[in-house]
Amino acid sequence: MDDLQDNIEANHLEKSVIFRFCLYGFLKNQRYFEPFILLAFMEKGLSFFLIGLLFGFRELCINLFEIPSGALADLYGRRKTMILSFSSYTISFIIFGASIQTWQLFLAMLFFSIGEAFRTGTHKAIIFDYLKSRGRENERVRIYGYTRSWSKMGSAVSAIVAAGMVFLTGRYSNIFWLCAIPSVINVINFLGYPPQVEGQKHPRHHKMHILKHTWESLAHAWVNKKQRILLLESGGFEGVFKIAKDYIQPVINAVAISLPFFIFLADHQRTALLVGLVYSLVFLLSSIASRQAHVLVKWKGSDDLASATIWAATVCCYGLLIPLLALEISVISIALFLLIYLVQNIWRPLLVSRLNACSRPEQAATTLSIESQAKSTVAMIIAPVLGLAVDHLGIWSVGALGCLISLIFWVKSKLPFKAIHRPKDGQ
Repeated sequence: MDDLQDNIEANHLEKSVIFRFCLYGFLKNQRYFEPFILLAFMEKGLSFFLIGLLFGFRELCINLFEIPSGALADLYGRRKTMILSFSSYTISFIIFGASIQTWQLFLAMLFFSIGEAFRTGTHKAIIFDYLKSRGRENERVRIYGYTRSWSKMGSAVSAIVAAGMVFLTGRYSNIFWLCAIPSVINVINFLGYPPQVEGQKHPRHHKMHILKHTWESLAHAWVNKKQRILLLESGGFEGVFKIAKDYIQPVINAVAISLPFFIFLADHQRTALLVGLVYSLVFLLSSIASRQAHVLVKWKGSDDLASATIWAATVCCYGLLIPLLALEISVISIALFLLIYLVQNIWRPLLVSRLNACSRPEQAATTLSIESQAKSTVAMIIAPVLGLAVDHLGIWSVGALGCLISLIFWVKSKLPFKAIHRPKDGQ
């Protein structure tokens, strides 16, 4: 009888924890500014180059805080790290909403970067530690893909809410204020996480232990050929995607203004409707794609072969964007942007699973933070360069840059499979 009661309590705990993981992802992606971020900065009078500098500053700050944040999470507790992250997010959203000068935008971006640095990698490590404690390590791709799908559903809802906000108020920047609410709710959500997800903590460690832990994780990532290749892949794929994806917004804006529908509405209202429709569709389909990542792995036979297929699809998508954007065939360009989103949401669970499989358990959060730093480094470099290119050459530069980098990694991914295949159990 006691065993039965224990099993019931264990199942209840498991459902509760997975629910909180999904709730975290749903609330995290209530980023109402995301579908309008470029348009909001353009509304404030920023050029694409200055927007690129702002994005580059964000990535620089993320890099400065990224790896130490993972070490702090591993050593002092992951829930506390996540609470600090979302408190910083809340401050940044308030400053973004109130900002009237460029320097204030950079200050807001600083707090936003702190939130990003303390979040990325940490929650993934929480999920993987929990699965390990339950003996479900072989379900990494499925469970992470499931929780990520809830994140994308949250993004779909946020796109609709953001579109409504812009439609009613007539200003893109007002949506920053609204973002603070779900950020605070997520802090409350973290307080309900069970102790099992905390990871090993060493609260009496000196600061030198943090540096030592960080250095050991860096050294392992560099010496371990599997990790080194995966970190380079992440920088190439995610770094480009992180910056390129937002350039869909001026394309949608141009289409919204040119379409012979709802001509009785103001331009910003037509843009809000179309942006809300496109981003809702993007995130809903991304949610489905994220859940199906394990299907691609099963079909191709391994994570590595599945990833090579993703690289090939990415080359094709970015390559087609070049002539389409140059010729201003905007509707098909939007469809290709949407396809790139779907590809990214299949590829991401694959990368995280491959990286976790070759990481030491005690360095899980730190390693994932290093991965996040790799893509932030690439994004930091290309953000101002791409902004300058778009200002002077045109928006087709987005497709050219994405195609070039994806082509390099696709060719590379076809060569070293033996070097990055995961060893079988017992080997």
